[in-house]
Amino acid sequence: MTSSALPELPASLHAERQGEIDILRLNRAQKRNALNDEIVLGLEGFFNKLPDDVKAIALHGAGDHFSAGLDLSELRVNSVTEGVHHSRSWHRVFDIIEFGRVPVVAVMHGAVVGGGLELAATAHVRVAERSTFYALPEGIRGIFVGGGGSVRVPRLIGVSRMMNMMLTGHTYNSEEGQALGLSHHIVDNGAGLAKGIELATRIATNAPLTNFAVMHALPRIAEQDRSSGYVMEALMAAIAGGDEAAKKRVTDFLEKRAPKVSQS
Repeated sequence: MTSSALPELPASLHAERQGEIDILRLNRAQKRNALNDEIVLGLEGFFNKLPDDVKAIALHGAGDHFSAGLDLSELRVNSVTEGVHHSRSWHRVFDIIEFGRVPVVAVMHGAVVGGGLELAATAHVRVAERSTFYALPEGIRGIFVGGGGSVRVPRLIGVSRMMNMMLTGHTYNSEEGQALGLSHHIVDNGAGLAKGIELATRIATNAPLTNFAVMHALPRIAEQDRSSGYVMEALMAAIAGGDEAAKKRVTDFLEKRAPKVSQS
């Protein structure tokens, strides 16, 4: 998609353009941004039709919560087969977010529960306001995670902690979540979106090929054996370093035209 026009979205999602980033909002505040198929399929359309000149996304939720998870009132599964296909459709969409074209910054506040945590876990950078709390109440509800949570969340906090959350209903607050790796940045209430936009804007200035390498190669390298990981790293480093944009950035740094790294 070459146009800078935003893709058409359902009312439960809202997007706006700011420079080289898109700000995408879960727009179902009256339902605590509970996820349904309309939202999930809307996310699929949005990420599949991103304009070429969009370089990062800031994802947040309207109202008092990021997302309270799956909208159980709209769960209409009548057979095991339908349940499998429904879960797989969410896997397809969430993979498009995690392994898409541009990095995503999730801005979390209030409830990040069930499917909401599964969605947040697809993001590459996560910002939490102090009101944020995390829960996986599937055990209480008599269901199981179905949006890729059993794959993504243990990679963030470990299997045993996720098991405890699901079996006992244990919740983590924003500070605990920060310590465990559920978020990368923690900010005061009301400051999350500004921080998310700041980070997404910064990410958008990176070389696109480097962002691609971080999103697509790094997680796969981390799951490989050491020898295979070294080979993939060497290949990706050579590809990224051989890009003309990367060469210019290195030249700018050597000739003191680029900013130095500083504490942020």
